[in-house]
Amino acid sequence: MRLTGRRESNNVDDRRGMGMGTKAGIGGIGGIILIALITFLSGGDMGDVVNNVLQQELQGPTEVQTGGQQHQFSAEEEKLANFSKQILAGTEDVWTEQFQLHGMRYQYPTLVLYTGAVQTACGDGSAAMGPFYCSADQRLYLDLSFFSGMRKDLGLKAKGDLDFAYAYVIAHEVGHHVEYLRGILGECHAKMARVNKEEANKLSVKLELLADYYAGCWAHYDNEKYQSLTDGDIEEAIDCAEKIGDNYLQKKARGYAMPETFTHGTSEQRMYWLKKGIETGDWNTTTFSPSDLD
Repeated sequence: MRLTGRRESNNVDDRRGMGMGTKAGIGGIGGIILIALITFLSGGDMGDVVNNVLQQELQGPTEVQTGGQQHQFSAEEEKLANFSKQILAGTEDVWTEQFQLHGMRYQYPTLVLYTGAVQTACGDGSAAMGPFYCSADQRLYLDLSFFSGMRKDLGLKAKGDLDFAYAYVIAHEVGHHVEYLRGILGECHAKMARVNKEEANKLSVKLELLADYYAGCWAHYDNEKYQSLTDGDIEEAIDCAEKIGDNYLQKKARGYAMPETFTHGTSEQRMYWLKKGIETGDWNTTTFSPSDLD
């Protein structure tokens, strides 16, 4: 991506090094499925949590002062933090403009950067959950180790630095915020509470695919506004969408997939809706809702 000279968002709460304790003990692709199951069975909000898990210690530290204590972060992590702030700023620019064009007001979410574990208005979160959005406090939560895990454990094609694949992850969570502002998230969550587990899972899939679609719409307008996409960017994001499909992850974890347990959609569905958003940018079709993702 072309990000040189782009601003960084100020709507960032940097809590790195201020974790709630030790990191979660569940790791790897198998942990994704287990954490998702535990979250759902305990009454957690599956629409607010994106599949993935993975933690990796970063090398070559630089020092940062937080709360009177000295914490160490690598140059690579600092680069990822700055990158995340630039992507968040890009979503602010695009969605503010798009909402205004349709007579609406966009309210900025806050990006929370944390290490290992974090407290949220939706309950305790951990790096094992991957990036997630909490509608109760309108915040996105991201442990930057997720990105190094994406490259290592998901086997993403590493033609470049995977910056657009990383941007897609952030834009997807912002997509949930757009769902929240449009009333879609609350409506679906209310319905999920009234139906059985299998039907709730289907609604969760639709919310996730819609967030993928909105992420694609953001990329469409960000590129139109800033010429930000470079050769191979779209391919790397599509590859990422494939690798975080429920069927792909479950087959990798256990050798087979259980469609009735899917909460985020298949690889084919995630690739399709992300690509459609990038191609069309048509996010505000008045009839567009999760029901259109069948």
